Amino acid sequence: MSRYARLAFTEGVRHVQEEKGSAPAMQRLLRGDTGEPDPLGPAEAAFIESRDGFYLASVGETGWPYVQFRGGPPGFVHVLNERTLGYAEVRGNRQYITGGNIRSNNRVSMFFMDYARQTRLKVFGHLEPRTPSDIPGIDVQLGATRTEGHPECLMIAHIEGFAWNCSQHITPRFTRDEVTHALGPVYERIAQLEQENEELKSRLEERG
Repeated sequence: MSRYARLAFTEGVRHVQEEKGSAPAMQRLLRGDTGEPDPLGPAEAAFIESRDGFYLASVGETGWPYVQFRGGPPGFVHVLNERTLGYAEVRGNRQYITGGNIRSNNRVSMFFMDYARQTRLKVFGHLEPRTPSDIPGIDVQLGATRTEGHPECLMIAHIEGFAWNCSQHITPRFTRDEVTHALGPVYERIAQLEQENEELKSRLEERG
């Protein structure tokens, strides 16, 4: 987290940490910063590629932040290497707020959430739109798993830093697929009991 903390703990943030008494603990998070981007490890890569969505924050020319949700099948965000993510950008409501924001300031924050397991990964990076001709073969790789819809460009995120967040205050929530999977044995048992019930009804009718 050293690089992420170095970017997040601005002078103003450090002043507040001093006021609240957390500065010594936060100072430990700054150690080891080499000034180089944090490389994603196997745990980060696996977590990102298992997500079916993330929150993306950018800042416009007026200084106002903008947050939007990007969703798709698990794996639609591809880990291209230890410092690069990519995904196919598909047509949405055509407001293009994020697209406009990153033209003047391509710094973004990405939040990857796992509500069921109360886990989140925060990522700082530089986001840039690219075309297939910019990186030969990248459209095939990012198109292998992507969000449904008309692809307008490819988004490449160059990672600067990341941090795992604590689970405190994350309310557990579950997707339809997660609930269906968890209730699989229950559904099977219900089906078994229904079949047994039908068999018993048939026997009673035969005797009656």
